[in-house]
Amino acid sequence: MKITNLDNKSKILIVGLGLIGGSYAKALSKHGYQVKAITRDQKDIDYAVQSGIIADGTTEVNPELIAWSDITVLALYPHTLLDWVRQNAHLFTTGTLVTDVTGVKGTVVADVQSHMPDGVEFIAAHPMAGREKSGVEYSDDAVFRGANYIVVPTEKNTPEAVALCSKLGEILGFHRISTLTVKEHDRMIAFLSQLTHSSAVALMCATEQPGLEAYTGDSFRDLTRIARIDETLWSELFLLNKDALLHQLKLFTMEISKLERMLMEADKEGIKDMMRRSTARRKLFDKEKPEK
Repeated sequence: MKITNLDNKSKILIVGLGLIGGSYAKALSKHGYQVKAITRDQKDIDYAVQSGIIADGTTEVNPELIAWSDITVLALYPHTLLDWVRQNAHLFTTGTLVTDVTGVKGTVVADVQSHMPDGVEFIAAHPMAGREKSGVEYSDDAVFRGANYIVVPTEKNTPEAVALCSKLGEILGFHRISTLTVKEHDRMIAFLSQLTHSSAVALMCATEQPGLEAYTGDSFRDLTRIARIDETLWSELFLLNKDALLHQLKLFTMEISKLERMLMEADKEGIKDMMRRSTARRKLFDKEKPEK
């Protein structure tokens, strides 16, 4: 690799200057790294440069800029990422470390690694952070503080790349850095992310009775916050991890059916027991407050 340690001389290229790509750039620029970007819209480049998020950028696939980078972060939707890599991976120069931010790995990682030139290493990562809004104008590195970052290596990755990718997560401000295999990641994400988004979407679509917004409380808002969803991205993620998500939906439906049956049978103790199990389980997921 071109570098064995991240310092403020490291040159980082962000491909895709949306919410997450912009948040990466903002965090890294604050720490003094040299950050440039390639993205689709010139207005996003202009905004990011004027806001100090990046030093420079372009809407063109610039071979010199790609060769300039020590680390390239592909902050793109899955299908866009695959298309971009297939068309442009040959431009990476020996020693470059390439990583990503995509929410599924099984249908992405092997394909991307197969297109890397000799001497270029792709290591997958997943920042478990985000917002309901998209676009570089909503980028905020504060979303990483207290959040989890998952490195997803394969047998093609070197220990040095794993360490460097983990270090990137630390610099970005993530609270916990974990390592999972591709299969472990996609199985986990089907439950923790995709099932929760599926449930929120289904709940919002369960009734179209008008005027309910006048009566809702915070519990409904909290539960359905993620139902304001990017349909292009999330339909991709659901379908690319279809088998794992269908399995989790089946398990979830079974629990809903149990609750339904207990209600029909007026099984108060059964309902209370389910609620006790839920409460105990939920405590494990309380987010630790990040250090100031």
